[in-house]
Amino acid sequence: MTAVPQPSGSADRDTDDTTPRFTIGEVLSLLRGDFPEVTISKIRYLESEELVHPQRTPSGYRKFSGADVGRLRYVLAAQRDQYLPLRVIKEQLDARDRGEPVPAAGEGPGGAGELVGTAPVPAAEFARAAGLTDEQLADLVQFGLVSQDAQGRLRRGDLPVALAAAGLARHGIEPRHLRVHRTAVEREAALLEQLVAPVLRARSEEAHSRAGEQLQELAGLSAQLHSALLAARLREVLGG
Repeated sequence: MTAVPQPSGSADRDTDDTTPRFTIGEVLSLLRGDFPEVTISKIRYLESEELVHPQRTPSGYRKFSGADVGRLRYVLAAQRDQYLPLRVIKEQLDARDRGEPVPAAGEGPGGAGELVGTAPVPAAEFARAAGLTDEQLADLVQFGLVSQDAQGRLRRGDLPVALAAAGLARHGIEPRHLRVHRTAVEREAALLEQLVAPVLRARSEEAHSRAGEQLQELAGLSAQLHSALLAARLREVLGG
């Protein structure tokens, strides 16, 4: 679980102050362990979107504080674990700065915070964190909702899917009923991939960063559309 960054600290050892002292390269090294795909271009992009505010030396070099590193961790975890668009993440950080309560990035019900790090998770540990029985987890794998590697381990990134499936199971909706969601998502992902394909052809770190941000925004809008359509249909069911 990635904790909400505090004004005077972060999750990194020896970064628990607001004194600017890390170069952008040092920040990249601090983040790479938990976020292997982060790049210097990505950090610069997040700065341009005003999600982090490093100070500048007289010669123009960026210097980050421990609090800056904590904010970056929060942003990256919220994108990776919750697929939140930057607009929403910025609103959360602005609320934090005003002293309002903010959820921890990557935090979820059912023990999701137990899974820390990036390595694949043994099936029993994954099932426990998601609140699933071994049989339910096996069904999710069988119907293609989550995947296992050759050693039977599961990706931490699949935990939100498992948590949602566990919640639906408590209402009697079994994994076999969820195949329609997987099919719809595959079609939607193919559509979004077409939209960012021209950007990806540039084959640069900056282009990949832009494509990633565009996909995050599109994913948020797609989820918003899905929720709105479902709510409208359920109002019809209730006669509203």
